[in-house]
Amino acid sequence: MKAIQMREPGPPDVLALVDLPRPEIQSASEVLVRLEAAGVNPVDTKIRARGPLMPETLTAVLGCDGAGVVEAVGEGVTRFRPGDAVWFCHGGLGGPHGNYAEYIVVDESVAQPKPAALDFAEAAAAPLVLITAWESLFDRAGLREGQRVLIHAGAGGVGHVAIQLARIAGARVATTVSSAEKASFVHQLGAEYAINYREESLRDALADWTQGEGVDVALDTVGPAVFRETIPTMAVYGDLVSILDPGPELDLKEIRNRNLRVSLELMLTPQLKGLSAALEHQGEILRRCGDYIDAGELRIHVAERFPLAQAAAAHRRLEAGGALGKLVLTMS
Repeated sequence: MKAIQMREPGPPDVLALVDLPRPEIQSASEVLVRLEAAGVNPVDTKIRARGPLMPETLTAVLGCDGAGVVEAVGEGVTRFRPGDAVWFCHGGLGGPHGNYAEYIVVDESVAQPKPAALDFAEAAAAPLVLITAWESLFDRAGLREGQRVLIHAGAGGVGHVAIQLARIAGARVATTVSSAEKASFVHQLGAEYAINYREESLRDALADWTQGEGVDVALDTVGPAVFRETIPTMAVYGDLVSILDPGPELDLKEIRNRNLRVSLELMLTPQLKGLSAALEHQGEILRRCGDYIDAGELRIHVAERFPLAQAAAAHRRLEAGGALGKLVLTMS
């Protein structure tokens, strides 16, 4: 099969198109999937640059997100049969090979039926960001109807689905953007207020929007500087969640004064730690999101599609920044 292999850490050019043996089903609960598309995520570029998170080997096939058609099933599989369309988040961290390939083997518990409303590229773009947004908003922050939530980088991969999930829950959403085009995009997704961080003060804008009370929930998808800038915009007893390391230069005084609950979110933990119950929970998140998608309440925006052989170009595009939504590799 054709696959993109990383032979050593480095720039995008370390990604090479190679021929590898097609993976085979090894246990009764596994399914062989002929991949149609693979999502491209920031974690892929970080692993490519720094090395695998699971260091069993320096050679890796990247890609956590995949969507395709079941080709064969193990003798104990009950949920799928050949011909079924599926989507999932599995592999690509340096241990089990990932989805930058024509085939992958996954346990049936990891996969979910692909939403009918999505094509394969849209489905492959979605799992990691959907699970990240859901766990951040609901599992970590306990977002409730009527709350005011700030979602940073609302036009990005996690941000654009987080806005929609928050609106489905009945929350009011403010988000940060860098251009008028992105402001228009996030308003279409349901954001009530778009703050152009290049032109406006985050603190002043949110003080106006909340009548000085601050936001109940904030989701940082950017990093340490934005995390620190968000703290004084929070309501007392609010929830501040980051999907990145907040960094060492963190003064806890204001966090303590406001009685904030601070949470860190890494949706890859269940895979890294082999937590079967948590993986099943993530599968349930995908199932519920799939229902919202098929009901027309949630959509996935794919900014660009690249052929598998152009994985390096996709990484360069992602690292350049500015894309609306997600980037995807397609197998045909």
